[in-house]
Amino acid sequence: MWVAQNWILLLTSLGFFMAMMDTMIVTTASMAIRTQFQISVRSLQWAMNAYNITIAAVLLIGVAMGERLGRRKIYNWGILVFTLGSILCALAPNISWLIIARVIEGIGASVMTPMSMAILTNSLPASQRGRALGIWGGIGGLALIVGPSLGGLIVAQLAWQWIFWINVPVGGLAILWSRRHLPESHGQSAPINLVDNGLIITAMAGIVWALSAANSSGGKLALVVGSMSLVAGGWFIHRQSQEVLPMVPLVLFRNKIFIGANLATASLYGSMYGVVFFLPQYLQVSQQANALTAGLELLPWTGTLVVVAPFAGRAVDRFGERWVATIGLGLQGLGYLLIAILVRQPYSWLVVPLMLTGVGLSMAGPALQKSVLGAVPSMMIGKASGIYNIFRLLGGAVGTTVAVMIFYQFHGSTFTNGFRATMLGAASMSLVGIVWSSRLHLSRAHATEETTDLQS
Repeated sequence: MWVAQNWILLLTSLGFFMAMMDTMIVTTASMAIRTQFQISVRSLQWAMNAYNITIAAVLLIGVAMGERLGRRKIYNWGILVFTLGSILCALAPNISWLIIARVIEGIGASVMTPMSMAILTNSLPASQRGRALGIWGGIGGLALIVGPSLGGLIVAQLAWQWIFWINVPVGGLAILWSRRHLPESHGQSAPINLVDNGLIITAMAGIVWALSAANSSGGKLALVVGSMSLVAGGWFIHRQSQEVLPMVPLVLFRNKIFIGANLATASLYGSMYGVVFFLPQYLQVSQQANALTAGLELLPWTGTLVVVAPFAGRAVDRFGERWVATIGLGLQGLGYLLIAILVRQPYSWLVVPLMLTGVGLSMAGPALQKSVLGAVPSMMIGKASGIYNIFRLLGGAVGTTVAVMIFYQFHGSTFTNGFRATMLGAASMSLVGIVWSSRLHLSRAHATEETTDLQS
């Protein structure tokens, strides 16, 4: 039993690791990509955002397929598509090709994280989930350590294309082992509605694109696309309220814990992804570091994640989600604020602020995950996992886009000026999340009562 549970934890964490790795490894390679393709920061953001938006936009489709056809089966298909997308990324001759290949990667990754969470949560008793999710987050957090440093090493020694080639052998092994060691499970079997799928893709992708275009020369087009996206989103919500087996059960949003945890998640990762995009560029442009050095200089931030995350999971089990999440959001915001203040100082001044942000993210992440999944009945865990990851990734995509908007508004003649303003924006976003984490205050009895209502 112990061996089987460890295999489940390892293999589900591997899927999360791969999906996170492909976000993080691009960060320190971003300057090399920008230089080779001769593109602006605005164009460069889509190397990250195309991936994240795709995951958020098609995630519920993958979740619905997993619930209907089998979580393990769809998990393995996701890894296969992700691996094929990685090959196309490595072969990209220009930014347009790279963006399309990142979309394909995102389609595969869209099921890897939620299915891994659903398989893990479904396979373990409730008393072990907090610790398991903490370890899951810690192993996934290894991508935050390995990604930037490995990306910098690859760029320095080989070429940026090799950051994608490494996914090929890892993906093959993950599929082989998952078929042998992961249990199959199903959730609510609902038909896959193509109209609903089209509406949610249009709404999510359109809103982020409109935000990005609004900061460039496409203001009028951005207004049109943004309005159409809002209409699509409203229509999607209306349709969900009328369907017997909706993709997004709106009844879940009657639960204050569920709402608060998801909105806090969007703030947490929106803040983080904006910094992930700009911090390696700042270290290379303003601090004169090369790609490898920049990756290593992120270790006080990223290394803290893998050290703290397992302990944070235990703290959530012992002290509850509300305080752990709130303190975590506060520490992350404080760290970003200090970096903004110290931005013109030598790198050594940034080490402590970077560690604070890592501790904050490590605390808030597991707490918010457990809040979301613990607020729903077991048969809705798959869909709740999908909704959680939509908030995480859509928040991250919006956060990156807003960070670029702030940068261009305030950068003036130097990169450092824009970076400082971006860090202040990221700090504000993280601190706003405290408003939502404070909703995680319902008593256990009240939470149990609401969960019982959902089951009925």
